[in-house]
Amino acid sequence: MISIIDLISIIVRKLPKLKHDMTVAHMRETPKQLVKKALVFSIFASIAATFFMFLILSSQMLSLSMLPFVLIFVFVFAFLFMLQTPKVYIRRREREINKEVLFAGRYLLVKLESGTPLFNALIDASKSYGIAGRYFKEIVDDINTGTPIEDALENARKYNASKNFRLILWQIITSLKTGAEIADSLRKTLSQITQEEIIEIKEYGKKLSSLVMFYMIIACVMPSLGMTMIVIISSFLELDITMTHLFSVLFFLAVIQFLFISLIKSARPMVNL
Repeated sequence: MISIIDLISIIVRKLPKLKHDMTVAHMRETPKQLVKKALVFSIFASIAATFFMFLILSSQMLSLSMLPFVLIFVFVFAFLFMLQTPKVYIRRREREINKEVLFAGRYLLVKLESGTPLFNALIDASKSYGIAGRYFKEIVDDINTGTPIEDALENARKYNASKNFRLILWQIITSLKTGAEIADSLRKTLSQITQEEIIEIKEYGKKLSSLVMFYMIIACVMPSLGMTMIVIISSFLELDITMTHLFSVLFFLAVIQFLFISLIKSARPMVNL
């Protein structure tokens, strides 16, 4: 019989990217701790959902044969949902870094063009910017512990959440290995990142136009016309429209508003030119 510890170990072995994602997300937990937490959460969530479903089905005198399916479905869904936690943190860190990475790269470029050595430029950059500065500080701390500068930059590139930040570090590493001028390579990379962010802003503008159109139809036109039609039909059929129905419609509209606001905020590119 497989114990819980063995089961956790098997799941961790089946998820080889989990450790890498947790490192990129800067999570202090180990993969086994995350899997254990996911299992515990899934068990409680599935039991709670099955209990509430039992109360609903028993009160409505419906079949209880679907309860095992509810238990299994909620357990699997909750477990997979918890395993996505590192990706959520990675996405959040990526958006935070992308706000500052272009300015941090330009600051680094200015330092290099003024004749400042790369290590000193990294030290200055680590003191000048928020999230991006933390990553520069990690590189500096890694170098101070005796790691070669190329290896420290490679480690930072490998475990960084931002594609733009990884691109900047990759250009610096390539220049160090080939002996090319770091400032020239960095300047071209920053120009490329700027063009990509301009394209993202233009694409967001097009996407925003579509979202606004759907918002006007679903959240404005349909509710107003729908309520008008309901009032007219209810008057012909002599149906009673109570406050419960009105509050239900109001709740539905509030959910729609929240979904559209969340969708627009998530679609907004986190760039600063």
